[in-house]
Amino acid sequence: MKQFLTLPLFLAAGVLASPATRAGESLSEPSSSRPYTLFHPTPRQQWRDLSPDRPDTTESPITVDAGAWVVEASFFDWRRDKGNHSYTVMATNLKVGLTDRIDFQTVFDTYTWQDPATGAGSEGFGDVTLRLKYNLWGNDGGKTGFALFPFLKIPTDTAISNGVVEGGLILPYSIDLADGIGLGLMAEFDAVHDGVTDYDLEFVHSAVLGFDLTERLGLFTEYIGVAGPTPYQVYASTGLTFAIHRDFVLDTGVQIGLNDAAEDIGVFAGFTKRF
Repeated sequence: MKQFLTLPLFLAAGVLASPATRAGESLSEPSSSRPYTLFHPTPRQQWRDLSPDRPDTTESPITVDAGAWVVEASFFDWRRDKGNHSYTVMATNLKVGLTDRIDFQTVFDTYTWQDPATGAGSEGFGDVTLRLKYNLWGNDGGKTGFALFPFLKIPTDTAISNGVVEGGLILPYSIDLADGIGLGLMAEFDAVHDGVTDYDLEFVHSAVLGFDLTERLGLFTEYIGVAGPTPYQVYASTGLTFAIHRDFVLDTGVQIGLNDAAEDIGVFAGFTKRF
């Protein structure tokens, strides 16, 4: 399984080096009608609707416009599992659009502390995860969207980390079911360390339904499953989003474990801001 860690890097290199098509495009056509990049940014008036990767687990296939920056962060995230509590402040995803189809993301927990039911707790800065999202289609319209999303986790503070490099690939898909109703599906393949000498494969899969209750207020409900070397975990989550304006969204939600293997409960609130 150690070779699995190279998968995100090979995929990223292959995506950047080879042409890809949107629905309805031929291989001979340019990959975008708007040749914008980080250094030749998309004009603000042409920015797409904001499509955050938070607060649900299911990632969005839509990327950040070229040259735009997005901060997604939690004000707080509290989890409880069998009497053990963990708290995270400013779990952050810093995103920048590199091209019309690609964005780069840096994910980290600014401060986490764990309060186990027995024994001493731990606290510190979380691991750093580097992610590259490549949209294959759906960025600029259509009923569906799909992306390739490799990532690599770099350990930092071993007090709250397993201290090893891990990685994987996320495959997010979205479809508009009706006016104001959308479905997101995600498959994620992770190489997770077994705590000894080798890596195991973990498979995360999720489905989320999103509803536009008003022009500003949204509701989501989600199923999450985690399969791997440990017993299968099942979660359900729900929450609300509220758009202050087109570049600033607040969110809150709750995640509940549906079987003994899953964490009991999690509560979170945060925001998405585009610059």
